[in-house]
Amino acid sequence: MQDEIDFDQILSQYRSDPFEYIEVKTSHTGRLQFKAKEEDVVEGVTGEWQHIKGTLLFHLERERNVKPVHSTVIGVVSTVERSLDGQFVEAGEKVMTIRHPLKKREIIERILRNVLTLFPAPERAKYFFALDIQSRIDKHGQRSISIRPGDEILTMSLMKRDTPVTYQGEPGIIHSVYFSPGETMDQGQPLIGICSEDKLPLIQKIIARVKSEWE
Repeated sequence: MQDEIDFDQILSQYRSDPFEYIEVKTSHTGRLQFKAKEEDVVEGVTGEWQHIKGTLLFHLERERNVKPVHSTVIGVVSTVERSLDGQFVEAGEKVMTIRHPLKKREIIERILRNVLTLFPAPERAKYFFALDIQSRIDKHGQRSISIRPGDEILTMSLMKRDTPVTYQGEPGIIHSVYFSPGETMDQGQPLIGICSEDKLPLIQKIIARVKSEWE
């Protein structure tokens, strides 16, 4: 992480394009039928218990079983692959893009991901903090935890087998956590963001600058 960060340039980039462009892909093979079109405003999951589904985007039919696919985010449909409507598609096919307006919190998080040392998931699996670290987090918070290379910080649960995960990276404190205990994370996804203690003032400066200057 570098001390010299051009905050004006970073904020200017987000002001000129304050969106995340989310590609919506098919989860499995099937015949596609769109239910949303370009420029439709879509809603994500809502409700006190997150029990209300988002806007219906499309149906995917396989072996006479029709699966509705709903939006998971708020935004506007920016592109739709209309040539695929009514066609049989493969799993992982990009079928539309949603333009999601970034909130201040999301902008801060994206900037932090560029300046923190990220520790990625070594494999697609479920992850938990090691018991002693989870206990310390529960008592004092994640930013009270200092870790060094070689520390066993996580447990990886894969195929009903638990494996300790040893931290490899720059020493520091756990500033950000990107998973929930027991959540399945894809290989390469960040699990935690580490910040050396001498860099904390820089991180705080980033957060304060965005909060004060972003409407």
